[in-house]
Amino acid sequence: MGEQAPDGGRKPAKAARTAAAGKGPAEEKPTAGKAPVKKTASAEKTPAEKPAAKTAAAKKPAANAASAEKPAAEKTAVKKAPAKKSAVKKAAPARKAVAEAAPAAAVAPPGGESHAALVRRARRIDRELAEVYPYAHPELDFENPFQLVVATVLSAQTTDLRVNQTTPALFAKYPTPEDLAAAVPEEVEEILRPTGFFRAKTKSVIGLSKALAEQFGGEVPGRLEDLVKLPGVGRKTAFVVLGNAFGRPGITVDTHFQRLVRRWQWTAETEPDKIEAAVGALFPKSDWTMLSHHVIFHGRRICHARKPACGACPIAPLCPAYGEGETDPEKAKKLLKYEKGGFPGQRLNPPQSYLDAGGRPAPPAAAG
Repeated sequence: MGEQAPDGGRKPAKAARTAAAGKGPAEEKPTAGKAPVKKTASAEKTPAEKPAAKTAAAKKPAANAASAEKPAAEKTAVKKAPAKKSAVKKAAPARKAVAEAAPAAAVAPPGGESHAALVRRARRIDRELAEVYPYAHPELDFENPFQLVVATVLSAQTTDLRVNQTTPALFAKYPTPEDLAAAVPEEVEEILRPTGFFRAKTKSVIGLSKALAEQFGGEVPGRLEDLVKLPGVGRKTAFVVLGNAFGRPGITVDTHFQRLVRRWQWTAETEPDKIEAAVGALFPKSDWTMLSHHVIFHGRRICHARKPACGACPIAPLCPAYGEGETDPEKAKKLLKYEKGGFPGQRLNPPQSYLDAGGRPAPPAAAG
């Protein structure tokens, strides 16, 4: 059934019902200012769905093909597995290289301190020590390079004071390298007995005296490479002689020096040669000899091995190890040694600058 149209024709029944419901085609009744989203979407959806359905249908064979090819893919994955192992093997040398490079980190300043900051702090410590010990000097009595090299060899495993109390008798009887080279070992041993290890030390001083007489015309050489060839003379002894008898800079790495530079975190090295190189890099070469005296003086007087006098230390604000020893000022003062504690020094004949600063000479062996 239909409804008669104004023009005399009849509308289809479906169109009549749509018009009665107020739902005409989108182009007949557009909403003002709004796009006919729903109708357009509805209108465009049907054509789009058809290709989608075809695509979905087309994908099924692809999926089946993928299922069919799955074993092949698995085989390919299995074949590629060794490549992963190979990659792991290639990465191993890189980790090894990092591990080998790790020791270099020990050379870097500890505690996150930059190298520039370490240099500034180290040099400031040395300046402070120079003010505290303006009279710092080698604490072995000597009048010439020969006496100094012999005294330094004898100072191993004993105090400089004990050596200074022993060498007057030795040099009175054997004043030159030729005299000591021709000495009777047993007689030398008897003189050196108080220094400890007297047999080994006798062998060394007689041996180096013979070398000086035969190879260097009875004179102590002024070169490091020549000095270390002498019996009983290592780099430490050589630098003591070079710095104090010839005025040539050198760092003396004795037990006091090693202890303090590690406490101050100037280096983490433990071998004397490496300590020498690490500390030497922080200072101008011209400072090396006096730096050694400042550090050794401080180690003997205040920064002791077992119980440092932290409460009486003039460089406490600059020391990372502050607090390892006695921090109470009054108790710390009682730990001071030599002139800092009001006691005699280690030399029987100290420099005049030491005496002018209030230092007292050590007593001779007979008075000790």
